[in-house]
Amino acid sequence: MISNARRAIAFAVPIVVTAAITVGPLTAAEGQSLEHKGEQVHRTTYDEASGSDLLTAGLGIAGIQSATPPQPADPLAPTAEELRTIAIYNNTRALIDTTTAGGYGRLYGLGVPLEPGGEPSPELIFGDELLVFSDRGATDNVTMMVQVPLGFDPQRPCIVTGASSGSRGVYGAIGTSGEWGLKRGCAVAYTDKGTGTGAHDLDADTVSLIRGEREDAALAGDASNFTAPIDPADQSSFNEETPFRFAFKHAHSEDNPERLWGRHVLESIRFAFFVLNEVIRPERFPEAARFRPENTIVIGSSVSNGGGATILAAERDGRGLIDGVAVSEPNVNPVFDDRFVIQQGERDPLAEHSRPLYHYTTLLNVFQGCANLANPDAPSSNAFEALYQGRCEALAEKGLVAGDTPEEQAADAQRIINEAGILPEQNFVQPFQWVLNVPQAIAVTYANAYGRASVLDDVCGYSFGFTVPGADPVPENVFQPAPLPEGVEAIIFGTSSGIPPTGGVDLINNESADGPLSNRFSISPSTGLADENLDGALCLWALALGEDPVTGKPLSGPERALSRRIERGIEKVLAEGDLDGTPAIIVTGRADGTIPPNHGSRAYFGLNKLVEGDESKLSYIEVTNAQHLDALIPVPGFSTEYVPLHHYLLEALDLMFAHLQESEALPESQVVRPQPRATAEAVLTLDDLPPIEQAPDEGDLILFTGDAVVIPE
Repeated sequence: MISNARRAIAFAVPIVVTAAITVGPLTAAEGQSLEHKGEQVHRTTYDEASGSDLLTAGLGIAGIQSATPPQPADPLAPTAEELRTIAIYNNTRALIDTTTAGGYGRLYGLGVPLEPGGEPSPELIFGDELLVFSDRGATDNVTMMVQVPLGFDPQRPCIVTGASSGSRGVYGAIGTSGEWGLKRGCAVAYTDKGTGTGAHDLDADTVSLIRGEREDAALAGDASNFTAPIDPADQSSFNEETPFRFAFKHAHSEDNPERLWGRHVLESIRFAFFVLNEVIRPERFPEAARFRPENTIVIGSSVSNGGGATILAAERDGRGLIDGVAVSEPNVNPVFDDRFVIQQGERDPLAEHSRPLYHYTTLLNVFQGCANLANPDAPSSNAFEALYQGRCEALAEKGLVAGDTPEEQAADAQRIINEAGILPEQNFVQPFQWVLNVPQAIAVTYANAYGRASVLDDVCGYSFGFTVPGADPVPENVFQPAPLPEGVEAIIFGTSSGIPPTGGVDLINNESADGPLSNRFSISPSTGLADENLDGALCLWALALGEDPVTGKPLSGPERALSRRIERGIEKVLAEGDLDGTPAIIVTGRADGTIPPNHGSRAYFGLNKLVEGDESKLSYIEVTNAQHLDALIPVPGFSTEYVPLHHYLLEALDLMFAHLQESEALPESQVVRPQPRATAEAVLTLDDLPPIEQAPDEGDLILFTGDAVVIPE
């Protein structure tokens, strides 16, 4: 049931009609507000006169490529449309290479024909956008969105899913599977998976509504995207002791949202059918038959966490909603099965594959800060050289790495990382991801999420909040917690990735030797060193191991209880490998430094072949010279090493669509070997990007032999 608080707010929003855009609670033909399972549906229609569209919020190629982000007219009171524009701009640029030389607007994206030699696709795509909460309470509202382009064909109906990448909000897949679906004329079913950009400012007690506007938490009530489930008295005490902090939806819902990611994807598909049948068909196609799974092609797609959510949805799809899957770099955590190993070329076979995300990320979080020094040619390998040396020194003091010099210690740290199944091909990527706080952020958020911890718990001494970034107003306050500037908080819906550091909110070490500081510049009490909070990193790793990584002693007391909760949380998100014959294509970059192939895609491929045997219809495509974050390709040093994996996701979607619509064969599992640009100034062309072959050369075939996944070099 929808609460009275939410109902009052929802119905208080009037229908606003302008010359171009219709916005507001959706009304049915009889004039009554339309709901989906008791939740108010919000609809916006974009047409040619609107100045906006579904895919780019009207920014077009130039706007998306511009280094100047869109700004609201009133920095302290952005409108919902302005927040949407900011969100689309940032989410698109965060997931793909938007440079012309890298392929945007030429090989993929706006204006690119659906078929080689065909008509260019329109730069703006018009249609309807509908938003709704999946009602699961104020603490974990899940946002669903369906976009239906004007080019939707009732004679050849199709739906593509777009679960958000990472912990992003509902626009978190708009530039990936959303792009493909809208250009194809498919409806796109999005979900934020219960992560989203929910940011609760505990001091100011403000939250975001479904379209991003900030509101007092008490006034928002159940209409809040996320409100931390804590007692007001406890919140007040926490604010006094730990001021200027935030709770984030993925970390602090106390609900481990990942356990329901598959369900959320399936629910978004059901919402898409609701929209098509109850809204679009009566208005546009009154003579058309109802759209059903039996007469509508449904492809599950997305990248990273969204790709993992899609695989979980396909495994849990007992009603035949999903016809096929095409995902890229999925965060999939397969159940470990010791009946197979992973063999790449002549390298030693890897028996200890399928480590969960939390396990390998917390290991990286301990050792990568030192290992950065072992890769002097990698971008940002010396960005914080003194801190990297501090991490090496601290690890050596605790006996966790060997060597007398920082160089020797870094080499040993790199050895430990690679012996854990993280490929040497990933070593070049990791220093820059460290600078971006990728392993640090993931380790903290997932410890909280899997352990269903409260924001009040400050797991391993970490919290989220703004820190003063410079010498203003007082030099000694640099890197200390402070109130988030109002103008930054007002647009956090559009700028946040959902996992701090993000949107102006930093990762804070509450237990730094001199008081709370930004995690990067804090000092570990146990070492007295500026070592990027080794103490906190070891605490997070201990929760994965179930023991102190320095002494080897089993955890006890509250730490043991939290470690067990985390392991139970991980067990609830593991993939079982059974797609029940659903055709699927997984595309992964060999240099993926976020979801290592040996623990994600490769391991899932092997498990699926064991579980489904001859009934498996899974094709695994591994792309050399590709990594997890296409947005990094313009970084100096990356453009001559990597090509956009996004290109191959789009190709996989084309292949899956042809398979489902025209019964064309799926490609065999294979390694694809693109050629990066020779120089940063060079222009990437299709000649550099060999296609996924239906029948590749024997030397490129990826095989499952019954006891091994065999990957060619």
